[in-house]
Amino acid sequence: MRYWTRVIVDTLLFIAISGLLPNLFYVENIWIALVASIVLSILNIFIKPLLSLLSFPITFLTFGLFSVVINGIMLELTAVFVGTHFSFTSFGAAVIVAIILSIANTIITNQFVRERY
Repeated sequence: MRYWTRVIVDTLLFIAISGLLPNLFYVENIWIALVASIVLSILNIFIKPLLSLLSFPITFLTFGLFSVVINGIMLELTAVFVGTHFSFTSFGAAVIVAIILSIANTIITNQFVRERY
């Protein structure tokens, strides 16, 4: 159930961020945002660990800040797979959206999604 909660939260965040930053990030509708959220979760499962492993030295040297760039790469890959209905104006825009998405996910997860022990 936690997986689908995360997908729904990411979907809503994609819609909200595209409304907040219309000049940087475009999502056509909520269904495209849902597809993009599912694609992003699949890429995070299969591709992100490999990218994180390959970029470990630079991530170590930048005290973990390079992980934001990796998140931007993951969003750009998502845009490639989803198509023109989900796009960024530049790689910098993808990094900005990745930062906002990470902060919002942290806040939402800490406030509303409680794990059962």
